[in-house]
Amino acid sequence: MAVVDIDLAEPGAFRRPGGRARSGPSGRALGLVRLHGRPLGMAEASGRGPGELWQALADTALRDFTIGADATGPRATPTPAPETPAPEVSVIVATRNRAGMLRDCLDSLLAVAYPRFELIVVDNDPADASAEELIRREYGPAVRDRSPVVRYVREPVPGLARAHNRGLAVARGRIAAFTDDDTLVDPGWLTALAARFAADPRTGCVTGLIVPAELDTEAQVALERHGAFAKGYEPRVWSLRDPPADPLFPFTAGRFGSGANMAFRTELLRELGGFDPATGVGTPAYGGDDLLSFFRVLARGRSLAYEPGAIVWHRHRRTPEALEAQAFGYGAGFGAYLAGALVHEPRMLPALLRRLPGGVRYALARSRERTGTGAGAGVTPSRIARRELRGLLYGPFGYLRSRSRERGRA
Repeated sequence: MAVVDIDLAEPGAFRRPGGRARSGPSGRALGLVRLHGRPLGMAEASGRGPGELWQALADTALRDFTIGADATGPRATPTPAPETPAPEVSVIVATRNRAGMLRDCLDSLLAVAYPRFELIVVDNDPADASAEELIRREYGPAVRDRSPVVRYVREPVPGLARAHNRGLAVARGRIAAFTDDDTLVDPGWLTALAARFAADPRTGCVTGLIVPAELDTEAQVALERHGAFAKGYEPRVWSLRDPPADPLFPFTAGRFGSGANMAFRTELLRELGGFDPATGVGTPAYGGDDLLSFFRVLARGRSLAYEPGAIVWHRHRRTPEALEAQAFGYGAGFGAYLAGALVHEPRMLPALLRRLPGGVRYALARSRERTGTGAGAGVTPSRIARRELRGLLYGPFGYLRSRSRERGRA
């Protein structure tokens, strides 16, 4: 089905993922529905023409989402915020052998409406020079007459955490924001992230909303129905000072956000030593680098905020085989994160042991919940959930293997 972006305050208008206007689609569509730019939720509807489809999406949103009675009326003039200089943001994008996707990602980043940011592309153990040639040819200072110019650096050792650390080492901004090369960012992405940092100096990390950029294959639909990256449409804040009712907090770091849409105060992330190089895609741990950093921000006594207005559009894996590998990697990354949490924060061991039985029950229940209708092509939510659970069991072992490899490399 098509993926579209609509705003209830702009009747009949459609945008593509990433913010560009598009001609009106028809048929079945999944739409991100907003009100004056604020995301309300994802609505699915059908229409024989653009006007009918837009109205069907709007009707679904008005029925299913919590929206004020004046939803489609004019917006009240907001109270002007105190004028403060926008902090410079360093946007770090790790890539590996996906120059086509990288181009789309960079084009969306260069359309971001934010006054001060730099773009850093980290080429992680590339098989060729395609990414470097792309940046030199299309995004370097010789072909761009305005900032930001895209900076290219290379990290020869495979691993997403290492790539992020390489970008962090050369970042100049007070905020370090991270996304992946298979995403498109919303024009207001950096503004929304920076606003949450400005709202509370105790905030050490901000994550944002991740929605699908395309649903062209059965595998992509299956992942979206499985839950994908969804974290909700209400802002939230977590801290050890004011813990939520969740009995597994703070070990349920997967609920805080995902690495495709995260930002940190640069100084704090450097104080933490960056990302653990034994985690991340490209290592035996498969992932967990983002979750471990979220956990360590909380353990340091800082707050972590989730801001749904900071929107990133993600291209899910297109084939059943890639989807199953991704599900295994998500589970393995979570298991690796738990192991890494104990390595970096051993004082949290008693708290983890108290929560471990509940955590196992939660993982099993979550697996059983995702046994709904299959998406076809041999991909079912239950199959994805089983692969994720197997990865979870493997994760701690993968993390130890990865740490051993890091020690050998050192």
